[in-house]
Amino acid sequence: MQKKDTFFGIVGLVNYLIIIFLNAFTDLGHKIIIQNTIFKVYDGDTLIVLTAIINALILLPFILMFSPSGFLADRFPKNKIMEYSSIFAVFTTLGITYSYYHGYFYVAFAMTFVLAFQSAIYGPAKYGYIKELVGVKFISAGNGALQAVTTVAILGGIIFYTVLFEGMIGDSFVYKENILIAVAPLGWLLVFSSVLEWFLASKLPNKMLEASKRNFKLKRYLKGAYLRKNLKIIGRKKEIVEAIIALSLFWSISQVILAVFGEYAKTNLGITNTIYIQGVMALAGIGIVVGSTMAARFSKYFINTGLASIGAIGLSLVIFLIPSSSSLVELVIVFMLFGIFSGFLMVPLNAQIQFLSPRVHLGTILAGSNFIQNIFMFSFLLITTIFAYYSISGGILIYSMFGVGMILSFLLLRRYSVMTFWAVMELVSSLRHSYTYVGLENIPSKGGVLLLGNHVSWLDWVIIQLPLARRVNFLMDKDIYYWKFFHTIFKKGETIPVSSRASKDSLKEAHKRLLNAKIVAIFPEGGISRDGELGKFHRGYELIKSDYKGVIVPYFIDGMFGSSFSKYKPKNKKSFFKRRKITLYFSKPISNDTKTDELKSIIQKLKDTHETK
Repeated sequence: MQKKDTFFGIVGLVNYLIIIFLNAFTDLGHKIIIQNTIFKVYDGDTLIVLTAIINALILLPFILMFSPSGFLADRFPKNKIMEYSSIFAVFTTLGITYSYYHGYFYVAFAMTFVLAFQSAIYGPAKYGYIKELVGVKFISAGNGALQAVTTVAILGGIIFYTVLFEGMIGDSFVYKENILIAVAPLGWLLVFSSVLEWFLASKLPNKMLEASKRNFKLKRYLKGAYLRKNLKIIGRKKEIVEAIIALSLFWSISQVILAVFGEYAKTNLGITNTIYIQGVMALAGIGIVVGSTMAARFSKYFINTGLASIGAIGLSLVIFLIPSSSSLVELVIVFMLFGIFSGFLMVPLNAQIQFLSPRVHLGTILAGSNFIQNIFMFSFLLITTIFAYYSISGGILIYSMFGVGMILSFLLLRRYSVMTFWAVMELVSSLRHSYTYVGLENIPSKGGVLLLGNHVSWLDWVIIQLPLARRVNFLMDKDIYYWKFFHTIFKKGETIPVSSRASKDSLKEAHKRLLNAKIVAIFPEGGISRDGELGKFHRGYELIKSDYKGVIVPYFIDGMFGSSFSKYKPKNKKSFFKRRKITLYFSKPISNDTKTDELKSIIQKLKDTHETK
């Protein structure tokens, strides 16, 4: 039996994730059936155009329903919106099944819009509910699980419905109407999934704490008054807007790649079996699961926005490789990487939007995010259609998406440059080290904090910073601070250069930052230990005036002595492939006028109590 304070112990979470799976699985199932039918019947430019149109039909309801869906998600319990939307999906899938059995291709094609309409109403409630259900503490884990489950549903839907589709028709049908009639029994699977989704949605707990008391007026909606007001709400926080724009560019790139890839593989690689086409693209789904899981793990202590920049750069490079991939195996690897970097980008940006959004406007902001993202995607698909109309090759379209990816990378690096640096450091260091942090609750969320502890390796500054959302201002040797290739990074990271011969100005700067409620870290030993024992503690930090509102937090780093980054190299080294276990202990806060002897005694006690022998 799981405890309530664990992530999967949260009441209703598993139920919610199953609902998310079924919703995506059903929506994707119908899309795959129509998309595979188009692939079997059409070629060349017509194939690209129709694929773009089917994707556009899915996007259009999110654009039209921006204001109503946001209003509903803020006005009513989100679990009820999901329940009633699921009922609507039951009737929609019944209509879709009817159109399959009668070979009504264009009706089934149009029903894609109706099913997407249900998802547009569903969307803000679905994404807003995760914050209400898991709280801020698990918001990154919640988004990681949400993204992973959605992706598994997409992946499963692609493979499941494509395999059944191919098994039912083979190569014996050439008319779209006959193909639909042959695969009509698949419609009942869509109906069953919708019924199960509705049943589970009716069991979700109501987590709404505060509801909007606004009334929805159709006249204001038709005049665009709600649109203007809601966009104004979104625009109140620049970082939310920038995150939405970044996600919009990402999804636009993805839509174009998905729209073009079928034609590109068919024309350039001669692939005609939809299992291979959809299977390769589905592997991006496996990559998203991996990437989302990793992003959630690296956001264990705070929302690691630096991962988004890494994701955008990696995504751009992968897109550049697609046209040069000459075999199915190469495409499998490329699309897997595409998914991993997508997960890196999506999880922190979605979590950041939810975290920064006021609870009372959460539904509106998430609906607005959907609106803006779908405007972007719709526009990109329109451009794709125009390119196809003028017979511009799929390869050129893919390279153009590489260019858009580089723009996205630039925007994210500009916003999250410091966080990106730390995300890279964490990714690299985690290859060799496993980190555990004890006493993080002892770091105040506000006010000045002076971190003082032992110094055993060149990586101590990395180890200290990784679990802290607040940026740490380190005092750094002046000679190292001015290293040619790292000076810009150190300056951007707000480090404070210090010289043993002239430390007065550095300590004044440290005092200034503590007055401004910053975290400042000093290694009182003045250098890296050569024997693993605590050396002499210098009194320099005592010269910092204690008139700031803050505390000293002592710490002890265990496990780094004897590593490749320490000054002591043991004769019997550990296996290169074995990750070193590092633990950082934070003691309870002490007065900011604590003297050297008392400080060293506290840290020595931490060492004696916890050090791994």
